[in-house]
Amino acid sequence: MNSYLKEFLHRGMMFSGLGPIVLGIINALICRTDPNIALTGYQVLVGIVSTFLIAFVQAGTTVFYQIEHWSTPKAVLCHFSLLYIIYSVSYVMNTWIPFDVRVIIIFTAIFAAVYFLVWITVYICIKATSKKLNSQLK
Repeated sequence: MNSYLKEFLHRGMMFSGLGPIVLGIINALICRTDPNIALTGYQVLVGIVSTFLIAFVQAGTTVFYQIEHWSTPKAVLCHFSLLYIIYSVSYVMNTWIPFDVRVIIIFTAIFAAVYFLVWITVYICIKATSKKLNSQLK
């Protein structure tokens, strides 16, 4: 098995349990503040499985940035694409957003804006840290 695939699976399994834990905390807080909210067993199951998959993919896709023969744009595109797919499918399946073209377009715009804002911020911070370390080595 490819070492990157092994690393993807390893990272995904390490952090995938966090998704259902976060979902449980959010559901408990929502149900505590509004006792009229009731979830079916199916809704709970879909929520648990989808948040598990979101956390699994979120953690696993970080390996894309370590594939040395990939360019940065290729790694970003693969990372963005997989995250977008898993988030959008999970949000629609859980009815967190409705399956409506206008809503999907708005979700896509917000997702892309936040993704690239976070990515650019992290990139700038890493570049600044690298520059500082390199100057200290000279």
